[in-house]
Parts: sequence; C-alpha cells; structure tokens
Amino acid sequence: MSTQSPERQGGPPADMDLDQPLFSTDINGDVDVYGDKDGRNSKDSPSNDEETIRGKMKMVEQHIAGGSEEEMGGDVSNATPTQAPVPNRYRELLRDQADGSDDGSSLDGLPRRAGSPIDSLLSGPDDSPSVQGSVLSQGSSVLPSVASRPGLSSPTPSFRPFDRRFQSRISSPSLLSPRPSSPAFLSSHSRNASLSSQFILDPAETETASPPWEVVRWTKLKKMNGQAFSEAGKRSFGSPTCIAVSASIVLGTTKGIILMFDYNQNLKMIIGPGTKAVESGPITAIAISADHTTIGGGHANGNIFTWDTSRASRPFLQIPHLDSQQMQHRTADGHIPNAAVTHLGFLGTRHTALVSADDRGMAFSHLATRGTGSLGRTVKTVRILGRYPDTPAPLDKPLKPSTVLAFAPLPLGNVERATDSMGLTAMLTPYLLVIVSTTPIAQTQHKSARPKDVAPHSAMSGCLAWFPAVKLKIPDPTTGSTISKVKLVYCWSNILTVLDVDEIPTENKDKPPQLKFKARNRWKCEEPIVAVQWLSRSVLTVLTVSQRLIVLEDRSMRMTEAFDLIHKHIYHADLFSTQLHSLVEQLDDEDPSMHGVVADAFYMSFKTYKGRVFLLGFNDVSLGALSNWADRLIALMENGDYVGAIRLATTYYTGDANQLTIGLPEDAALRHQTVRDKLMEIMGASLKYAFGQRRKNKSLADDQHLRELAETCFTACENLDDMDFLFDEAYEWYEDAGVEGIFLEVLEPYILEKTIRTVPPTVVKAMVAHFANQGWESRLEETICHLETATLDIDQITLLCKQHGLYDALIYVWNQALTDYITPLIDLLTLLKPLMQNGDYAPSGDVMSDEIFGVNALKIFPYLSYTLTGRVYPTGEPIGEEQASKAKAELYWFLFSGNTVAWPNGSGKEFRTRPPGSPEPPFPYLRMILKFDAPSLLSALNEAFEDSFLNDSREKHLNGGTGKDLPEEQVFGMTVDRQYVISILLEIMNPEDFAVEDTIYLDMFVARNLPKFQQYLIIPGSTLDKIIAGLCRYPGADLADDAQLSAEYLLSVYQPPDLSPMIPLFREAGFYRILKRIYKSDKRFGPLVQAYFEDPEDRDGIFECLVECLRPRAGLSKKQVQEVHDVVKKYAEDFVELDPAKAAQTIDSFAPDLHRFILDALVETPELQYNYLRALLEPGDQASRQQGSSPDRAFVELYIQLMCRYDAAHVSDYVGLVQATDLRLDKLLPTMEERGVIDAAVILMAREGQIQEAMGRLTTHLHTLESALQGLISGSGDDGTKDVETQDASEELLKSLQKYTHVGIWLCQGQMKSPQQSNALKNVQGSASAANNGGLTLNEELWLEMIDTTVQITRNLSTVVVALSGHDTTQAVEESNQVVDTDKLVALLRSLVQHTFTALLTATSTQGRQSSSNILSAASGNSLTFLRILRAFLTRAAAASPNLADLRAVLTSIFSAYAYEESILQLSNRLLEKQLFVNVKQAVDLRQRGWRPKGSTCEACGRRVWGPGVAGNVFEAWEEKQAVDGARRKEKKSNTATVPSDSSSTLGKGQTGVPQEQDLDSRKGKGKAIAKQSESEPEHEPSNGDGGTPGEGGHEETMQGANGSGTGVRNPKPLGPLIVLACRHIYHQSCLEALQGQGERRRVVDDLGRERGYTCPIDG
Repeated sequence: MSTQSPERQGGPPADMDLDQPLFSTDINGDVDVYGDKDGRNSKDSPSNDEETIRGKMKMVEQHIAGGSEEEMGGDVSNATPTQAPVPNRYRELLRDQADGSDDGSSLDGLPRRAGSPIDSLLSGPDDSPSVQGSVLSQGSSVLPSVASRPGLSSPTPSFRPFDRRFQSRISSPSLLSPRPSSPAFLSSHSRNASLSSQFILDPAETETASPPWEVVRWTKLKKMNGQAFSEAGKRSFGSPTCIAVSASIVLGTTKGIILMFDYNQNLKMIIGPGTKAVESGPITAIAISADHTTIGGGHANGNIFTWDTSRASRPFLQIPHLDSQQMQHRTADGHIPNAAVTHLGFLGTRHTALVSADDRGMAFSHLATRGTGSLGRTVKTVRILGRYPDTPAPLDKPLKPSTVLAFAPLPLGNVERATDSMGLTAMLTPYLLVIVSTTPIAQTQHKSARPKDVAPHSAMSGCLAWFPAVKLKIPDPTTGSTISKVKLVYCWSNILTVLDVDEIPTENKDKPPQLKFKARNRWKCEEPIVAVQWLSRSVLTVLTVSQRLIVLEDRSMRMTEAFDLIHKHIYHADLFSTQLHSLVEQLDDEDPSMHGVVADAFYMSFKTYKGRVFLLGFNDVSLGALSNWADRLIALMENGDYVGAIRLATTYYTGDANQLTIGLPEDAALRHQTVRDKLMEIMGASLKYAFGQRRKNKSLADDQHLRELAETCFTACENLDDMDFLFDEAYEWYEDAGVEGIFLEVLEPYILEKTIRTVPPTVVKAMVAHFANQGWESRLEETICHLETATLDIDQITLLCKQHGLYDALIYVWNQALTDYITPLIDLLTLLKPLMQNGDYAPSGDVMSDEIFGVNALKIFPYLSYTLTGRVYPTGEPIGEEQASKAKAELYWFLFSGNTVAWPNGSGKEFRTRPPGSPEPPFPYLRMILKFDAPSLLSALNEAFEDSFLNDSREKHLNGGTGKDLPEEQVFGMTVDRQYVISILLEIMNPEDFAVEDTIYLDMFVARNLPKFQQYLIIPGSTLDKIIAGLCRYPGADLADDAQLSAEYLLSVYQPPDLSPMIPLFREAGFYRILKRIYKSDKRFGPLVQAYFEDPEDRDGIFECLVECLRPRAGLSKKQVQEVHDVVKKYAEDFVELDPAKAAQTIDSFAPDLHRFILDALVETPELQYNYLRALLEPGDQASRQQGSSPDRAFVELYIQLMCRYDAAHVSDYVGLVQATDLRLDKLLPTMEERGVIDAAVILMAREGQIQEAMGRLTTHLHTLESALQGLISGSGDDGTKDVETQDASEELLKSLQKYTHVGIWLCQGQMKSPQQSNALKNVQGSASAANNGGLTLNEELWLEMIDTTVQITRNLSTVVVALSGHDTTQAVEESNQVVDTDKLVALLRSLVQHTFTALLTATSTQGRQSSSNILSAASGNSLTFLRILRAFLTRAAAASPNLADLRAVLTSIFSAYAYEESILQLSNRLLEKQLFVNVKQAVDLRQRGWRPKGSTCEACGRRVWGPGVAGNVFEAWEEKQAVDGARRKEKKSNTATVPSDSSSTLGKGQTGVPQEQDLDSRKGKGKAIAKQSESEPEHEPSNGDGGTPGEGGHEETMQGANGSGTGVRNPKPLGPLIVLACRHIYHQSCLEALQGQGERRRVVDDLGRERGYTCPIDG
C-alpha cells in the first residue's frame, strides 16, 4: 500500500482516531504540480481591476457554455474536459508509483482523494477488505457508489462519517517557507554579538578600544597607567589601593600619597609627600567633595587628612586617631589607633563635615569649626555606629563580631532637597542596614535586618550606593513627578534591594521632613555581589565575586547585559576576615546567620561617574563607556552589517532591547518616534548599498544575503505597520535586479499568516508567474486563498487554476470575487462526467486520469460542508450572514430542485449529467453525487443539518423579508428544510437503485438526526422499522458498531409497537447493547445474562449483572433465579475464564449451590479449577468469606490435590491452616507422594496421631534425596566432563534436604509440646532410671531417629564429595575441570546435623522449663534428656560403624558450632550489659536530681508544706533527718560486712533478716525517702498516670516537710512525710492515703520485686 507523508496525506487512515477530521484537503490533490512553463499566459491577461470587473459575467457564460458544448459533442465516456487537462507531472508520479509497487516502495506526495473515506486510492485489491463478495451474495445487481466499490479504489466502508467534520488544511499557515516570529529568533549574521546579552571581551585587546557595537566599550588609560603603575611610579608613590572619580581621577597609594589626574591623563597633583600623611600608613579610603576642590584620605593607622587642591602643600584638616589618654578616660570620640579607615565621605557641600568608618565596625561623624588653618580649627567627632573594644558587653546576650561592609553618604543631586542638609549616611553591617542623619544631631532614620532570602552559610559580602534626587526632563511614567526620588541600592550576599526614600513635609517648616523608606524591588543573583554602582537613574551595574559585570534595569530588575571582567584583574583586598573570623571559624550548622566565607572588598576599585565605569586593577585603570543606541547602529552600518543593523533597530523599536541601558526612553510612543525615522533610513540605505554592490561585481552576488535582507525588512515593516515601503521601494530594487523571486518567496508566509492581505496587482502577477515557473502551483493556491480578491487578476487566476487543476483556489475566486457558488460546483461535477455513464461507474480506460479526476471531484464534499455551514472554502473563515444565506439557498436549489439547471441564469445552456438524447433522471445532480460517494455527501449534509438555516420555514423571507424581489434559486432554496431533504433522500436512495453499501449510510443518517431534530422531522413508523432492519443488515463487520450506535439513537425516541420480530434481527446483527436494554426493561433476566455472555465487547459486565440479578433485594422469582442459574451452568467454563477470582466470589456470595456444577464443568481444565478453588478457599480478603461458612471437604481435598500440581510449595502452609477433620489421608497421601509434597503429608499424618509413620515417610524421602544427590555427584566426576548444571542441581537437592530436615525438627518439637507428653519429665528420678535401663520415650525416639538419619546422610555424602574433590584436584586443577563447589556442599551438609542438634538442645531446655517448677530439677532433667539421646545415638553409630573416625568431622562441626554460638552469646551479653549500665546510670542520675513541686501547698488539705511562710522549723528538721540518714548508712555498711554472701542476693527483695530501717533505706533507692517517724510502710497502689511504677518512669519523691514529725517540729499535730509525684503535685502522705481510701498502710510489691507507687488523684 502506498504511503504518504503527514503533510501530504489526504484521506484518513484506517486506524485514525474518531475525533480527527474526516477530510483534509490539500491544494491540487495533495501534490506539487509542475506544469508547462510556456503556458502561463502572463503577458496577455488583463492587468487592471476595471477590465476584470466588466468581463466577469461574460467569462462565466463562456466558461459554462464552452465546457458543455465540448463535452456533449462526443462520447461522454471518453471525453476529457479541456479546462482541466491532466498535467504531465501527474502521469509521471503515477507511472513511477506503478513501477515501484512490486517491491513495496512508495512516494511522498502521490495524489489522494482529499476528504474521501477511502483509505488509499491507489491501493491494490489486497490492501483492504473487499465487499464484492457480500454484494454478489445478496443477489443484487445494483453496484455501490464509486467510493464504496471494490477493485482499484477498494474502500474501508466504516469511516464513521457522522462523527467527523470536514476540515481544510489550507487554512493553516504554510510550513514550506517559515519566517521568524520575532527578531530574537532570526538567523545569525556576522555581528550577532550585538544582540547577545552575554559575551566575553577579548583579553588580547589590552590597549585598544572594544568594537563599537558592544554594550560597554573598554579603554585602558595608557598614559595614566604608565605613570601610576610603572616601576618608577610604584617606587616613588607606591601601588594604588583605591580610586575616586569626579572632575578628576584620584588614586590613593600604599605610601600614603594621593595622585590626582585630569581626563587627559595628566598628573596634576601629588598630595602628601613631606607631611604627616605619609607617616600614617597607606591610603585605605579616599573621597572628593561636592565642589571637587577638597580631597579627603583615610589612612591605615586611623588618621584622616583633607587637602585643598588649590593649596596642597599642607593638609586642610587633620583628624587624628585617639591617643592613649583619650582611650583610657574616654574624653573624646574617634577612631582607635591602627584601625584602618575603610570608608570616607563628605557631607553635602561642606568641606569640614565628613563621615568615616573603620575595619573594627565603628563609624563617626566629624564636624570642624571655622578657623584659620588646620591648627586653628577644632573637630567635633561623634560616634554613630559600633562599640569601643574595651566596652563591657551586656549581660542579656553575647556580642557578635561586626564590621562595616559598606558605607556611603548621600551625594548631592541637581535639584535642592531637604535631605541635602540632613547628612544622610547609609551603613551596612553583617546584620543590619542602618541609615542615620548626622545634622543637626546624629539620629537613626531607618533600620533593616538582613533579608531572609540570603542563603545560610553563603559568602558574606555587602555593598551599597546612593542615587540622589534629580530633575527630570520628562515626567516619570510611574509617579508622574518631574523630580525623581532618592534611591539606595544595597546588597547582602546575592540579594539586591532597591530602597526608595520619600520626604513627608512637617507642619513646622523649621523642622526637617519625615523620611519614609520603602523597599521597592528585590533581585537575586546567582553569586554574591561585591560592588554596586548607579550607571544612570534607571540602570545599575553589579560586580559579582567572580568579577562578572551585570547591567540591571532598575524598574524591571531585568538583567540586560552580563560579561566577565576576570581579565581586568580588578584590585581587591581582604579587609573583613580578621574582624569576622569567629563567624567563619566557629561555623554553626544550625545557625542560619553564619557564613561559610568572607568575600574580599572590591568597593574601592569599582566607581561610576556620568555613565562611565572606572575599574582599578592591580596593574592599570580601565574606563568603560556605555554605548548609545544610535552609535551601535552606525557602527554596524559602517562595518557592513546592514542586516544586523536593521534587526537591532527593530528590537529598539519594539522594546525587546534594553532601552534604558542604551539611552532610549521608556515611553513607547517616544521610543517609536525616535527610532522610526532611523529605521526607515537604515532600510533604504541598506537596499541601496546591497544592490549597488551587486551591480558593481555580479560575480560576488549572494542571493542568501538578499533573502536575509528581505526577511529583516519584512519584519521591520511589520512592526512599523508600514507595508507600503515593501511594495513601493523594496520590491522595485529586487525587480530591477531580476531577483524578485526572492522577495516573493519571503512574502508568501506573511500572506499565509494573514499579516498581509492586500498585495498590488503587479506583485500578484509576478508571484503567479514565479510560482508557476517553479512548479509550486499548490503553494500558489494556498497563497491565493489568503489574499483579498479585489487585488487579483480574475482572468489570469482562473485560467491558471483550471490549467493546473487548482480547484481550491478556483472555488475561492468564484465565491469571493464573483459571489458565485453554483459555477464551482458545476466545475467539480464536470470532472465526474467522464467517470459516470448512465448514472453508473464507467471508467474511461485511462486509470491515471480517472484517479486524478476523482481526487479533484472529491472536493465537492468539503466545499458543500463549508458553504452550507456558513464558512469560506477553503480558509474556514465565517461568511457574512446575508451572503451565507444566499449561498446556502443557491446550493440547496441546485441539488434539490429536481430538474436540470441552466447556469448562469438566462444563458439557456443546461448542465446535463447524461449524454444528449438520454433522459435526465429526477434530481440528476444529487443522484450523480450519491452514485459517486454517498457516505461523503451524507456526512456533509449531517453537518449542514446542524445549521440554523434549515430550522424555520422560509416563507417569511419571501414577502419583503429582504426588501427586494428574489430570484428563483433564492426563493426555492429558502423553502428547503430538513424534512424535505430527508424525504428526497429516502425517495432517491431506494434499494432498486442503490446498493446496501450506500443505503446503510442513509439509515445511519436518519437514525442519528431524528433524535436531534424531533420537532422538525416527521417520519412514518413503517419507514423507521425499515431503517432499523436496514441497520441490522449492515454489509461489513467494521460497520457493526456504527450501525448499533445509530439504532440506539433511533430507539431512544422511537418505540416500535412490536419488538419481538426485531429481537432475532438484533441478535443476528450482534446488537447486544440494545438486547440488554430490552431484556432489562422486560425483566427477562435469563436472556439478559445470556446476552452478556454472548457480547464479545462487554463480557466482563457479566459479574455486575449477576450481582444485580441475584442480590437479595433484586426481587426475582424462583423461576427467574433458576433461569439465571441455568445460563450460568451453560456458560460455566466461559464464566470462569473471564476472571476466576471474581467468578468464585460472585458465586460464593449469591449462588453457592452452583460451586459443584461449575467445578464439574471445569474437569477438562484443571488449572481453571485450581484458580477457582484458590479464590474460593483462600481469598485475598479473608472477610470476603461468609461468616460461619465452612468449606466443603471435597472442595478442600480437590484444592489440595490441584495445589500439589500447580503450587507444591504452598501445600504445607495451607494444610497447617485447615482443620484435620476436613481431610481424608487415603485420598490425599497418594497425590502428595506422587508430587513429592512430603512435608504436607507429614503434617497431615502428625495431626492424625501417626507420628512414627510420619517420621518413617520423612526419613525415607530424605534417603531418596540422598541417593539422588549421591548419584548426581558421582556421575559428574566419572569421566571428568563438565556439566554447568551440576552445581545448581546439587544445591537444589541440598536445599531440599535442609527443608525436610526442618520438617523433621518441627515434628519432633511438636510432639514434645503435645499434651500427651507434657508429663514426660515430671518425675526426674523415674526418667533417670529409665535412662539407666536404656529405654527412651517416644519424644526421644523421634529425636534419635532424626539425628541418626541426618548424620548418616551427612557422613555418606561427605565421603562422596571429598572423594570427588580429590579426584578433580589430581586430574585437572590447572584446567579448572572441577564443576562442583565441594567446600560449599560440605558446609551445607554439615549444617543439617548442626541445625538438628541445636534444635534438640533448645527443645529439651524449653521442655524442662515448662515441665518443672523447680529450676534445679528442670536443669537436671534437660541434661539427662539430651544426654540419653546423645548416648543412644553414639551407641547406634558405634554398632553401625565400629570405627568412630568416620564421625569425627561431623561431631567436630557440631561442637564447633556450639562454641561459635557461645562466643556470639557472650559478646551479645557484654553489649547488652554495657547498654543496660548506661540506661540505669541515666535513670539514677535523673532520680537523684529530684522533682520540683508545682506548688508550695498540699493539693489535698491546702496547708503550706515548704517555702516561705511554712509552719515549723524546717531547717532543724532537715538537719535531724540528715543525721538519721548518716547513722542508717553506717549501720547498713556494718550489716553488709557480716551478712553471708548466699543471702546477700535476697536482701534487695526483702526476703531475709534485714532490719526495718535498713529495709527503709534500701527502698530509698527506689525513689522514696520515708521518714524515720513513720512506724509502718505506706501502701503503694498500682498507677497508670504520672505517679506510676518507679521502674517504668512513673516515680514519686517523699520528703520530710515542715509539717513532718522530726525533732523540733512545733506543730503539735504532725501530718507525716511529703510525697512528690512525677506529675509534680505534692501531698502529705496521710492526705494522699486518705484520698485513695487506704484503710491500712501495707506494702505492695509487683512481679519484679519493685514497690508500686501512688496514683495522683488529679492526673490519675
């Protein structure tokens, strides 16, 4: 079968989803047509619209008449319309496809019937099922329509025509020549870097400027660098350490000297030599006053000097650090000695007001008085931040180390503001942002904590920068103000925040305004920020720790540019790590304020001034200038990159570029006005330059560059909304150069996307000629269908469309330009006439021509669908209401008027479907289309039925409805409604004229539309009965679902008077959904269940159906239930095959009597029996079994027998769960032995009391396994051959031996636990005499048999394995012929005996504990039992093998295993004892701490028991108690020394002679301190609450309180000791006992010998 690409595929594939469109029409039958280049007729066609309009009507008449005369003049069967010749390219494609059909090859783009239900028009008879046989078998002589006929165009009858909609692919944009959606996605050009947001400068350009189209152009100040960074300069002045920029460039050096340069890089001044400044250490901070006349420098030792540039020989002002006396007496503020001044700045316009900060975290404000010279002035310094080192720390919280990461005073703007006189200064510490005003007094204006967005343990860095208020030329678009706000940007780590400062005037004009600080924007960088500066009012520059420069827009926080400056080697220094080392070295993972590292300082090396960036490097100073948008464009043009210039200018116009960064206004209107003229100028200059170069040197002409230029010009003009430039100027350049094809190809996607709808006629004519020459008729057709028809040359377009078969474009032109909807339909029907003879299919003999005509003729159906639903064909746009009504009426009149039509009106030329002389049938055009493709026409009408045009009667439109007289076709068309259409269709498509393959679609059409339009349709019941019968007799199996669905639609609104004759039809047709609904409504439950069984698509629904029928509330009679049961019996095997688990659960819940019948029906399928019984007897949800129901014994026995076959490993587990009375050994044991399920057999026999027989069967099976393993091992080494499966088989047999050994152990252990043997060791002496006489009990005999069997097997197999190992070693060790891993096998064998002996020892010890209440006698009995069995085993072994050497290895392994287990046990005990000691020690420590009562009064009587105001002499009572406790401890020590060791173990339990006081003291360790005066022990009740058992966490403390009975107590009526419970409530002991109702005080001890505590009456 031929295949096609997805773009070219027309008809839907057979497996297409039902929601996909039925038809997908492509231009020219989905192929590219290459026509005759000489026949394009572009010179002689009319070129103006006026001539075209005058010739419209005449052209239509000639078009119709000429075609009709030519067709009627000859044999219709052989006639080929001249207006639609078959292009040669079609024939070549078809011929190539036919040649390659043998080997299964296919070609993309082969013609297909666009919109046809046929899966493949060119497929052979074997590609799709043929319906020919079914047609002939019915004895009908009527052939189906062409689209449903077998043979060349074999159909797939079921294509669900009424579930789909016609769709034209022509409405989607073309993918042949896509254009970029925005300038950002344009193809690369020679200067793509100009649009890049990230790029790296070339490090090699050390002295030259960067390219002019870059965002920042860097220039190194070569002359300045030669003076400041040369070796001579460094020797004389020192290395630069900081930079300040204003009207001059000022550098501070390591020798304390200041260098001042002008912008010509001349060294204007050297400040500092010969003064005290050079003795103060390196310059660490530098500042310039607002009027540029004073320079300030901060030094490493804490001194500050200012210099008047007009008299720089001596300092203007000197601010020294504090001396030792000032430090000691704190008489003045100032920097401490050797604290480097890291920040310095002037306040406002004053030369004598400064602020500074040092690396110790202190900041100061300095104000000098007026005077003569530096000595005549006095400086007043005020501390505004930080603490002196010797200041005592506060007691409430520890001080964290701090420093000033960033510091800056507010600079002056170009407009006077109140903040200018306040001396605002911003300071950033590791924890806070602080803004203070220093004038008139220091006052904090704002504080802000570090943002929570800062990642814990990130690099610590901080920086800030002010931007003052300035006057705006254009009001701010956000606030509307002409004065901008003061702004502060500050950064902590990687979080940048912009803060706005608003001034709120106060009522008192003498007072400064209130300041409001508001964080406006926040931005998160990928890495820590170390420096930030304002490049302009709206643009920020950010320097990151990796020396990456980022340009940000203020309002949008958009990163516009980013590039690396690592090659600049920016100067940086570690200023903060010494002060903040504890934050890093003492890093606390749980403290989010800690940082992982402290970043170096960069702020002194990164400055901006008037839009320029100054960088201080280790070896030079660099100047960076931000490029202007116009400069960038001019630079690109001068470099010859005119395409890049247009693209860049377009981004400036649209606002996609960073207009703030490049100097463009934010307002869109202003930006458009600024850029528009420049962009138009660039495009004109670019075209002139490009084509000028092409004329000069044609050999270097590059069409690709011209294509790029055209694309950029189109994009620019689209954004400018000025398409006139393209056609008035740009097209003329391309046309004059003879390359207009490039321009037209670029124009195409803009037309398809409907960006350009109107094109001048000259351009359209050129496009037609160019596309025709290139063979792109299909693309041309799409383009034409998206143009406004007013610009088209109608004669030229229609001639070209007919010449190349472009019927989509032809229809579009007729409809839109001439508002003619009949002529296109006649053109398409004309294509059918060669294929039809006397209304039937009559091929012309030329297969290729027939197929091509059929492909184009199929456009009838999407055309009808679009037009009858009010859409433009093929674009899908809506038609105007009046025009749509006219078009629909004309088409309905043409199809349903019943007669032949003469078109245009008045021409007298009838369009006939039959040859001259042959009579025309009624409704000739409708009949002709139905004969061609009935399903597609009915699908189109199905869509048309949904249109409101057919809703109402149209008489209202006849009499003045439109205000004018209507032509005949309009009058008739408006009277057509749905009833009329269906009546005509039922009349035409009768069985005599149409085959069942076509009438089935009419039946479905009626059945589906009647429920939707009941109010408009009246159809007789007899007709509906025939429709239902027709649906039941569908012609192909693939139509079954469609037919059934249609019948369901119809039966939802139509109830036949007698359904009984239709039920056999429904059953024969397989309409089971309908049958189920009928049976359910008639309550015929037996046939309903049978319908579920017979329905192949919904067989799983039988379970839900049975539940609904058989549930108790269903209300079925006994007869109905029996009918259901009979059906289930009939389909028992099918029922279980669906889902055995569901089947078993359903039957067990609602019809348990059917179990036996179902199992009998499954005799031939035992696996189904097993699955059914498993779901019945072992459901996954045990609750699914009915309560109290017990399974039938026969079912259980059958299940076990089947389980032995299908799941032998599970038999023993299941047998252990069922009751012994449910099973019969004589039926089960043969099957178990046959299947080798010995463990289950042993369990059954043991439960029946046949212990010895069970052991006998087990040992026999063990010996069988031994023989098998021995033969396997012996056979593997006989001839030295290798068998890779020997090792696996051996291990499997050994695992079986282990399994059955454990079964024997279980049997022996179970026998010892049985009631009959529970008194076996009751009399130890009797057991001893029995052992002396050599007699063994039944238990011992079993153990002996088990041990003897395992030892024999181990000994026999070990000998064979060892022999095999020796054989392999001597024969072929080097060749690795040893297949069996003997060491592993020996270890597995010895484990049999080890496990058996271990189980014996465990069982005998357990038996002894259970059989005797006396520990000593139990231990003796255990030993005797084990020893008797061991002696009997050795005796038997000696008799069987006089030489015990054979047992040495076995016995050695046994005792080595015991030794190993003993060592493991000792190690475990040591670990447990250690852990126990730790836990006990913790408990003791907690108890020793005691508990603090909640209150100071007894919770019962309310008297104060301790604390202030307590009655009695508390201290003396406590002293007396301490004395008593000391005497008691001494007495206890003396008694302990005299007590024998054998009784000491019982003292803690109070069982032997311990004095009463000692007993009391021993109980003190239990958490109590009972006073000596208590004559009897308190009663301790078990407790559940806070006062629970002491050993379990519920403790109580008792103490002798103030009310106690100690010596010196003044209370005449003592209340006894106090008790503090774990819930911290305190009571008198007497009060607590009274509350608990204790009649007498007695001691209560639990099972572990611990004294139980009290229960709190409050907490329980």
